[in-house]
Amino acid sequence: MNNVHNLQQELGADKVVVEVVAYGPGIAMLKQGSAVGERVTQALRDGVSLVACQNTLKAMDLTEKDMLPGIGYVPAGIVELMRKQQHGYAYIRP
Repeated sequence: MNNVHNLQQELGADKVVVEVVAYGPGIAMLKQGSAVGERVTQALRDGVSLVACQNTLKAMDLTEKDMLPGIGYVPAGIVELMRKQQHGYAYIRP
């Protein structure tokens, strides 16, 4: 979330499109009660798209009810990353 905030501060939130793709252990930040839940909510208000990998949800026996409101879902996080890169997105890892 620091990288997202810094990116929007430096480039301007209205000048950059940011999507956070959470999969594997990273899915925890999008769960209800997450330690960074407030920051996720603020990022959503700031126009950041946050999506959860449905493959990871299934593997961890989680449902959309377990997740923070306002996030999106993709069937496979790794495929989403590949597709975004094919469309010119940069992949930034924390």
